[in-house]
Amino acid sequence: MKINKRFILSIVAPFMILISAIGLIFRDKNKKIFYLPIGLMGVSIILEKNVKRRLDRADILKKIKSYQKAK
Repeated sequence: MKINKRFILSIVAPFMILISAIGLIFRDKNKKIFYLPIGLMGVSIILEKNVKRRLDRADILKKIKSYQKAK
């Protein structure tokens, strides 16, 4: 069975943000900085997926409109 990469990222990214938030809340002051990169990576994965989805949809819409004009 082949596992889709997008499926794994959609599960991992929220957990990364959750781990980062828990670490920032419950750790000592000098160790809180270590949880920022995890949270930032989770947010960047989610934003990147959102931007890619919007660009793909816009591209598909352009292709559909070009086929409709050809008729």
